[in-house]
This record gives sequence, structure tokens and C-alpha cells, in this order.
Amino acid sequence: MKLRPPAYPLITVDPYFSVWSATDRLTDSQTIHWTGAENAILGVATIDGKEYQIIGKGEIPAMKQTAADCTAFSTAYTFEQDGVRLTLTFTSPLIPNDLYLLTRPVSYLEIKNASLDGKAHSVSVKLSVSEEICMNKAGDDEISRDILALEGINSISMGRKNPKMLERSGDNLRIEWGRFYLSGAGKVFTEKKDSMTFACINAEVKDSTLVTFAYDDVKSIEYFGKHISSYWNKNGESILNEIIKAHSDYATTVKRCRSLENELFADAVRAGGEKYAEMLELALRQTLAAHKLVLDENGEVLYVSKECFSNGCAATVDVSYPSVPLFLIYNPELVKGMMRPIYKYARSDAWKFDFAPHDVGQYPKLNGQVYGNNALERQMPVEECGNMLIMEAAVAIATGDASFAAEHMDVLDVWVKYLIDNGRDPANQLCTDDFAGHLAHNCNLSLKAIMGIAGYGILKGMSGNKQDEEKYVSMARDMAKDWAERAANGDGSYRLAFDKPDTFSMKYNIVWDKLWGTRIMPQEVIASEVASYFGKLNAYGLPLDNRRSYTKSDWTVWTATLARRREDFERLIEPMWAAYNASESRVPMTDWYYTVTALHAAYMSKGENIEKSFRNRTVQGGLYVKLLEYKGIMKYM
Repeated sequence: MKLRPPAYPLITVDPYFSVWSATDRLTDSQTIHWTGAENAILGVATIDGKEYQIIGKGEIPAMKQTAADCTAFSTAYTFEQDGVRLTLTFTSPLIPNDLYLLTRPVSYLEIKNASLDGKAHSVSVKLSVSEEICMNKAGDDEISRDILALEGINSISMGRKNPKMLERSGDNLRIEWGRFYLSGAGKVFTEKKDSMTFACINAEVKDSTLVTFAYDDVKSIEYFGKHISSYWNKNGESILNEIIKAHSDYATTVKRCRSLENELFADAVRAGGEKYAEMLELALRQTLAAHKLVLDENGEVLYVSKECFSNGCAATVDVSYPSVPLFLIYNPELVKGMMRPIYKYARSDAWKFDFAPHDVGQYPKLNGQVYGNNALERQMPVEECGNMLIMEAAVAIATGDASFAAEHMDVLDVWVKYLIDNGRDPANQLCTDDFAGHLAHNCNLSLKAIMGIAGYGILKGMSGNKQDEEKYVSMARDMAKDWAERAANGDGSYRLAFDKPDTFSMKYNIVWDKLWGTRIMPQEVIASEVASYFGKLNAYGLPLDNRRSYTKSDWTVWTATLARRREDFERLIEPMWAAYNASESRVPMTDWYYTVTALHAAYMSKGENIEKSFRNRTVQGGLYVKLLEYKGIMKYM
């Protein structure tokens, strides 16, 4: 890709098993966890007896890096020195419609060796993975290790001597249990360096060699007091067998990855241009690997997000909502998996409100809301009711089946009533953009209520009740007409809040009107609102609203998708591509950044800038909304 990623994904499996490089050259810094904590993988190539660093920052000379590239599933680096070209390709095969591959916790590194001068060269590579991969901080515990001989490969495992299985929850927290496995056709061993234990493999590289990184967390999520496993080991499958299978199926798995990523890229270029397609490539692994897929006691899919560096909430509704375009395209069952924990919690005695919950806990413990301690002022009533109704309607349209919604219609009945009573002119409450604070009379939040009510009507119609469909869709149209009158600035643009003239905000929530073809909002209203955005663009994008110069990447693409013309869509999203390409904030693809500087935004706490915020978040699945429109699978009317 032409885009320079702000950070390069190397291993992306789940919120804990995640390794990145935050520099353009793989040898300019140590590899990190997405939180920024060091998660060192060191690589040294020996060419005809001479050593060069190829991964991580070391004490020996670095091999000359000549290229770096990302695709949807892989990150590749090319090095050239002393007549040898080495190509390192990291692949995490997170194919979204294959739940086994999506959850199998094995990530690949293929190392290829080619002669540049026509001569034969002796080449070997040593990889060393630090104990940081299996504990929150180096030195938290002693390390236990095992050397294993598998079928044609060797493996070394390591983990905490005293593991803490699902004992803590939090945001800036790494895994404290389970075992890591480094495997390949080479000699495996451990060594000490800087008071840390490293798992190592030393492999000869003739034409190529394959190494895998694997992590068995045994139990993945605490779900209302019960520890449950990931999908791949739901029946107690062995991680050793999975490592063996991963080595044997590498060629076919990579072929599947290439086929899907080529299809994705071609469709995205047709939908929104090459720069748009590159951002989708970069977003895919991040979005998928910020979830954990497990099964509940009934064997049904739970797809649990972690709200990365914005408080660590688990199964957050307003994080699921922006992410769903990706999943509606590739596997709508995963959207159902996002909603199931919310329904279970909403039906429990612990939930006292007549609106949808914000979340179900703090990752990896889903035992009830932690965010705001269930206090009313920290809830997002209109936001989450609208989100759930819209997601339900979108899943029903994508699958042609409203039976999942029918299972929960009694709860949806309560939530749509809340929107009818409170959505026309929302009171002073939070929305998903809670970092901006409470806001009364929020015009964009009212749009969400309108589309939630329309979505409820669609669900009624798909369930065979066309009379109710007409009732609720007509209600939404009446609300939209009233909205357009009260929100108008008088110059063709529309307000941030009904009581704040001469203000603006992105009206991203109305995008479902275009996708569904419901024509709830008069088309001239949307057209004039979109036209007003071009006068507000900064170098790196359209601000979220008039209060600050920061923006959100997901909402930028949703807003741009409202444009009628392809060239207007590209004009709105190209500054976002430029922001990622130029930003000095070398963090995994943030969704919250400043449109003047391209720096990633951060919470302010007690007057201090907290840099650990809004990175590696699942909401980047929302960038797929233009592709979702292009696919045409959301059309209902």
C-alpha cells in the first residue's frame, strides 16, 4: 500500500495476543503491545557468519530494510545485505466467515531467502520472544518453560509459574495466564537477557522457513461468573494439535487470505477509491482482533469487544454499532454475537432501567456494567436504544430473516417506546461521543432515535406485520420533517443542538436512511447538509462538530457516505488518509484525532494529557460503511 501505517500490525489475534511495530523500519524500535507496553520480539539474521538485526532494536548493525507493506491479513518487510534478500511476512488469518480460523490463536511468520548475486549463501535466523508476551509486566512472576517435539517441528512454550486466570479486568492490562508457544523447524531454547526470559528458535533458511506464534489462554472470558473458552477450543481441543495443523495448512490458508483481501481491495476501490481501500486494509485485522469469540452455555456465539483505551468496557453497544458495517458484509452472525450479552444483561434483575445498557462489564469480565457504576448520569439511553434497534434491523436485512429480533421483541418494544417518548428532542445526556461531554437537544442523537424507530418498523414488516411497519416508518418520517425544521441554520446546514443556532455537527446517524432506501429524511436536507461540510474541512479532515478541531474516523466515513457523488465522498475521506499517512502519533490506527495536526486525541485528566487513549479500537469496522453501501445488501425499500 502507498499509505504509511501509523503502526504496523505483526501479530493480531485478540485483545491480549497483539504485537505491533510503531516505526517504519522494523529495527528502529522494540515491538509493542497495542497499549504501547513493550512486547519484544527480536530477530537476528546470520549471513555467511555475519549477524544483522532484522526485528526489534538491538546492539548489532541492522540489515538494510528496502520495503514494508501491509495487506488486509499480512505485513511484509524486505531486507537486502551481502548479496541476500530476506522477506519477512507476518500473517494473522482472521477470516471473518470462518469462525475456526478467526479464533485459532496461531499467527504466522514466513521468512524467505533469495540470492541477489547468484551465489550460494549460508543464512539462518534467530527469533527471541520476551516473557512480556505472557504477563502484564516483565518480572511479575517466574517463568515456567517446556520444550516439545511436534510432528516435524519443534516448539518451546512459556507462561507464568503462578498464573492468574481471569482475576483482573482493566484497559491498560496484558494477559496474566495461559501459555505462549514459539514453533518451527529449528532449534528451540530459552535464554536470559536484561533480567528477562526469552523463548528462542534458531532456524536455517534455505529457500524459506515458517515460524508460528501461538497462545493458549485456556479460558477466555468470565461471563456472569462462569469462565468460558474461545470458539477454537470449545470442546477442549489441544493447542499443540492446532499448531501442527497451522503449519500443515499454511499454504491453503494464505491462499484464502489473498483471495479475500484481493476481493476486498478491488470492491473498495470501486466503492470509494484507492485511498479508501487502503484504509480498509489497515482496519481489518485491528477490528477483528479487538474482539474475543466465545460460546455461551447454549452454544451460541458471543462476540465480545474490548473498548481499547477508552475504559476497557466489554461488549459495549456504542462500540459495536459503529463497527457493524464490516460484519454485515462478511458475517452477520458476529453482529448477533455482539448483541446477545446485552440482551442477557438487560433481562437480569441487575438492570433497573427502561433503556438499553451501555456495556456488560470490563474486559475480560462480563458480570454487569462497571462504567459509571450504573449511575443514571453516565448512561446513554437514546444512544444505546437506537443502536440496538438499528443493528437488529441491519442484521435482519442482511440475512433476510428477522427471527433473531423476534426472540427479543419484548425488550425491543420497551426500547422503541423510550425513543418515541425521548428521541424527538433528547434531554441532557451522553451519546457515544461522550468524550465531548453531556449535551441536551442533540440533533444527531435525535437522528439516531428516528432511524431506530424506522428500524423497528422494518423488523415488524419483516415479521409479517406490514401495518405496524407503516405505522413506525411513518412516525419516523414525521419526526424527520419536524427535525429538519427545528435543526435548520437557515443556510442549508443543520445544527449541533436544536437550541444552538449557527453550529454544526456530522450527521452520521442518518446514513442508514440511505443504505436502507427508506427515504425518511427529505433528500434535499441531506444534500445541503453534505454541501456545507466542504467549507469546514481542515488539512486532515472534517471536525466532528464546531466545539473542537478533533474528529472521528468512523463517523467521517459514515458522513461522507451520505454524499451523492463518488468524488464528494473521496474529497471528504482523503484528508483522513493523509492524517494516518503523516501523523506523528505512532499508535495502532486511532479513530479520534485532530484535523489540524493529525495527532491522536487523548483524554484530559486532572489537567494532564493522558496519551493512552483511543487506539486499536473495533470502531474502525465502521470504515466499511461505503463498501456496505456498494454491496447493496442493506437495501430494504
